[in-house]
Amino acid sequence: MFTGTWLFENRADAGRQLAESIADETLTDPLVMALPRGGVPVAYEIASRIGAPLDVLIVRKIGAPGHAEFGLGALVDGEEPELVLNRQAMRLVRPARGYVEAETERQRAEILRRRALYFGDRAPISPRDRDVILVDDGIATGGTVRAAIRALRRANPRRLILAVPVAPKGELADLRKSVDRVICLATPSAFRAVGLHYHDFEQTSDEEVIALMKKARREDEG
Repeated sequence: MFTGTWLFENRADAGRQLAESIADETLTDPLVMALPRGGVPVAYEIASRIGAPLDVLIVRKIGAPGHAEFGLGALVDGEEPELVLNRQAMRLVRPARGYVEAETERQRAEILRRRALYFGDRAPISPRDRDVILVDDGIATGGTVRAAIRALRRANPRRLILAVPVAPKGELADLRKSVDRVICLATPSAFRAVGLHYHDFEQTSDEEVIALMKKARREDEG
């Protein structure tokens, strides 16, 4: 039962609510792709409900020199990790020659480490010609989701659907231009942070991601 100001008990609850909204969609060869780590518990519930495979799309920020939280772009996981740069940020910061290349290689190594941790030697699932549902536990500024969308578009999915439990209305309006469909359960007018809309927003651990991915794989193969 809802009490206080939160909308979702936890990420699994948000995923189950989202899954009910997605279950009525007409989907062709669907693939659920989660932004880890917080997006995985949400995405697992969706994949389980609609009987689709679950994969993760690891996005690593390319931070500015001395200001790692200011993103110059992002490196996005896939069959071949892809660099998506923010041209405005690059013009503003003007990083030294070789900085972006070095940081990209560092983040590429982290993507490979995380993928090996989550999947072992299993290759990413190709989104080509599939209805891809991109899932996170919410959107704040939208930077990570934007990079993920741009990279996925280049992988030629049949349709690209963005599914999130909660997001600010302004960011969502902008993201609608980049995808075929947006499914969002709540767009609070006084949006401050994703976690404020969850009763339990404890950080998702690598161990939880690994367990859910294994469970999803067993269900898909069964």
